[in-house]
Amino acid sequence: MRTIALALLALSLAACSDAAPDAADREVPVAQPAAQPVSDAASMPAPMAPEAIADGDDLVVGPASVWRGDLSPCRTAATAVDACLLSTMQAGGASPEALAATTRLIALGDPGHVSGWRSVDGVGYAQITYPFRANTNEGVWLVDADGHAVDVDEAVLPAGEGRMRDALKPFLDAHPDALPFAPAKAAGSEALADGGLRLRFEVPMRSCHACADLGTLVLGYDFDANRRYTGRALEAVRTAD
Repeated sequence: MRTIALALLALSLAACSDAAPDAADREVPVAQPAAQPVSDAASMPAPMAPEAIADGDDLVVGPASVWRGDLSPCRTAATAVDACLLSTMQAGGASPEALAATTRLIALGDPGHVSGWRSVDGVGYAQITYPFRANTNEGVWLVDADGHAVDVDEAVLPAGEGRMRDALKPFLDAHPDALPFAPAKAAGSEALADGGLRLRFEVPMRSCHACADLGTLVLGYDFDANRRYTGRALEAVRTAD
């Protein structure tokens, strides 16, 4: 009987050892960093980045980037839109430059193609068609002398400089739900010092796509005398009547 009792005691101790591993073997929850307080700057729009198309890459846009063709098969095709767009363009004789521009648009999550080209005082206007969007299907890239493109509908709300932030703040305080809605509309040009050029665009501000305009941003895209892009400036914020 004593031998049986000792055997039972040994089994109990082994079970306890299996059920309670050493502290070094236990999983310890990882402490999450404390949430940082939100500053006033966080309520402002993200810093503008209109150079997103060409930043850090060798994409060059020009007349050879234009492609026009029938994409209706891609609206009902079983294949993914991105793959269908590229294969249809290849079958339709698209140039390497046209395919490169479309590949970049796909990488940006907005499949489309360069569908037109014209020049305004040495700056290229590349018309962009977004055939699969639900709403706005057209856009514009401004192209400088090096072939680098600037999307006039990309990151429209500028907030990287104090002057711009100060100009926008009263409007955004009065209309906290206002957002820019594409497409930006060309609104003329202006000669700058030393032979430079400013191309002006107006962007409607609304609280929804079908809502009335709450105001308009007037933005200037600047190019130097050699027609290289130098930056963007907020000219005005107009409140709708």
